[in-house]
Amino acid sequence: MNSVNLIGRLVSEPDLSYTSQGTAIATVTIAVKRAFKTNDGVEADFVRIKAFKKTAELLANIAKGREVGISGSWQTGKFENNQGQMVYTNECIVNQLTFIGSKSDTQQGQPQQTNRPANNQASNTDPFASSGQPIDISDDDMPF
Repeated sequence: MNSVNLIGRLVSEPDLSYTSQGTAIATVTIAVKRAFKTNDGVEADFVRIKAFKKTAELLANIAKGREVGISGSWQTGKFENNQGQMVYTNECIVNQLTFIGSKSDTQQGQPQQTNRPANNQASNTDPFASSGQPIDISDDDMPF
């Protein structure tokens, strides 16, 4: 099984390009915190991610420093550079992209303090619970 789940912050603005057939491709590197510190003080891994089609166009509009969740698969590749050397690549191919926090939560890549209730618990109320009607959402209603 090839499944990757990452949470990290964009370390640069995403690069958006299109194939000759018009397919959108976005690439960017995210910094993923490690659960431990290494001897040389490195506390993050920098992972290149790549998205296609509408996900790529969505990713291209995310600013540097924004925290995202990525679900996808790991892909390795290789090519020969201009000097005749083999270059190996590793990247996460994005299947699902999730925004974490809000746009205002990123200032120079650091989360800002948010105003929360004194008991530090978020509200879990369903705004549609009292309608008694099922919610019908189609793919056409989604912004991506």
